[in-house]
Amino acid sequence: MKNLKFLIWIVVFAFPGTALSNERISNVESNSGKLGLTVLDTSTNKTIAYRVHLANAEGRPQLFDNLPSYRDHFCCDGQEIITLPAGKYTYVIERGPEYKRCKGSFEIKGGSLTEIKEKLTRIINMASEGWWSGELHVHRPAKDIELLMQAEDLHIAPIITWWNRSNIWKNSQIPKTRVVSFDSNYFYDLLGGEDERNGGAFMYFNMEVPVDITQAQREYPSPLQFIEQAKTQPEAWIDIEKPFWWDVPVALAYGYGDSIGLLNNHCWRSQMLDNEAWGKPRNKKEFPSPRGNGFWSQFIYYHILNSGIRIAPSAGSASGVLGNPVGYNRVYVYTGGKNLEYSRWWENLRKGISFVTNGPLLLPSVSGQKPGHVFKADKGRTVKLDIKLHLAGNDPVQCIEIVKNGSVERTVPFAEFNNNGGLGILQFTKSGWFLVRVIADIPHTFRFASTAPYYVEIGDEKHYLSEKSIRFFNDWIDERIGQINIDDPKKLEEVLKYHRKAKQFWQQRLSLANAD
Repeated sequence: MKNLKFLIWIVVFAFPGTALSNERISNVESNSGKLGLTVLDTSTNKTIAYRVHLANAEGRPQLFDNLPSYRDHFCCDGQEIITLPAGKYTYVIERGPEYKRCKGSFEIKGGSLTEIKEKLTRIINMASEGWWSGELHVHRPAKDIELLMQAEDLHIAPIITWWNRSNIWKNSQIPKTRVVSFDSNYFYDLLGGEDERNGGAFMYFNMEVPVDITQAQREYPSPLQFIEQAKTQPEAWIDIEKPFWWDVPVALAYGYGDSIGLLNNHCWRSQMLDNEAWGKPRNKKEFPSPRGNGFWSQFIYYHILNSGIRIAPSAGSASGVLGNPVGYNRVYVYTGGKNLEYSRWWENLRKGISFVTNGPLLLPSVSGQKPGHVFKADKGRTVKLDIKLHLAGNDPVQCIEIVKNGSVERTVPFAEFNNNGGLGILQFTKSGWFLVRVIADIPHTFRFASTAPYYVEIGDEKHYLSEKSIRFFNDWIDERIGQINIDDPKKLEEVLKYHRKAKQFWQQRLSLANAD
C-alpha cells in the first residue's frame, strides 16, 4: 500500500476587523479578529484544498460570502484569512474519506494571536491502487466546482445544469467542451440533467444537448419518453437516482438504467433523511429509523439482482439541494493505471468494477478478482470463492457482511477482522450473486460501503431468478398504475402504455423463476 502523509498547519490570527454573524458576514464589531488558515502538503510543502466545519460556541456554522459555503461548511484553497467575532470556536477539517479528519477548538480574543498546529494523515491513496472516485448528483455552481472537487479529492463530478423547469442552456450556447478536465485527473461534465417528478428522478450524463423537459407535468409525459429521446445520443448515460422511486420497475423492464443510486442523497453526513419522499414507502417497523431508509434502498436493490437484472450501484450526495458536502456519497471505480481515463471510468462503472461508500474504503479481492467479475463453472460443479478485503477509513466499523442472493450469508464483527486477511470461503452450487458490505458504527446516520455484485454462473443457468423478488416488482407495477391520475384520456394512455408493457415483462419473468 502506498500511504502518503500530509501535515496541516492552521495558523489563527486574532486582531480587530469585520465581524461575522452566526452564518454570514453581516455587520462590523469592534471586538473581532482574523482567522488565518494555511494547509500544507508536507510531501511538497505546498498548500492543498480542504473543507472546514467551523462553529461558534452556540454550535452555529460560520459561513463566508467569499468562499464556497454551504449549510454547515466551507472550502478553502490552501491559504485563507477570514473574519470572526471574538469568542470560542470548534472546527473539523476534512478532505474526503482518504484523509484522517482532524478537529479541535480555539478562542478568538480581540487583538491577540492564537496559533494551532494539526497533523492530517492520508489513510490510503486509492488512486495509486487504480481506484478513482466520483459522484453523480451535484447541484453546486460551475464556478466553484474545481475547488470543491479538489477539497474533497473527488475526481469525477457531473454538474446538474438542467433540472425540471430550469435549464441554464435555454438562452445560452452549449460549450464546445462539455467535459472539462483540470489538474490531469479531475473531470466534470457541464451538461448533467435531472428529470424529477411523480415517478421519481432520472439523471442524465454525457449528453451532447439537454432533453427539453421544461414543459413536463407531474405525470405527463412518462419519464421513459425523455429517456428514449436521450438514448438517441450515442454516449448518453441514465442513472436511476434511487431504487425506491415509483417508476423504477418500469425503467428496469425497458432496460433503461446504466446505474442506480444505491447510496443516495437520503444519507447525509449529519443525519438520515428519514422518508421516501414521493417514492414507494418502507415499512418502518421492518426498516426502523435512523438507518431504515438506507436498508430499504439496499433491500430493493437486492430484489433487482434477484430478478436477474445486472445494474451497477452508483452514489450521489445532492450537495446544493440537500445537506451534504460534494462527494460525501461517492463511487470508486477501478480503471488501473497512474492516470484517469474519463471514458474508461464510465465503462467500468457500467461493468460494476466498483464500490460505493460514504465512509469505509475497500480494496476487495475474491479469488483474485474485482467486483463485477462473473465466475463460471460447468453444471454440477461447486464454486468455491476465497474472499479477501483490505479495509480503511475514519470511522469505527461495526461489522463486515457477505450478502448472497439478497440475504446476509456471513457476518464478521470488526473485532474479529484481520485487515488484509480473508473473510472465508463462499460456496455456490447454483448460479447467483454476492457482494461485500461494511457498516460503520455511527449511530446518527447510515455510513457504509458496498461492493458492486460479483456473479456466479453454473452450467447453462445464467441467473438466480427469485419468484419472490419478481413478484415484488410485478405487484409494484399494479400499485403504481393505480396512482396515475391524468384527466386527458389520450395523455393517460400515452403514459400507461409503458406500465402495461412493463407488466408483461415482469409476468414473463415470473415464468422463468428458478428460486423460492
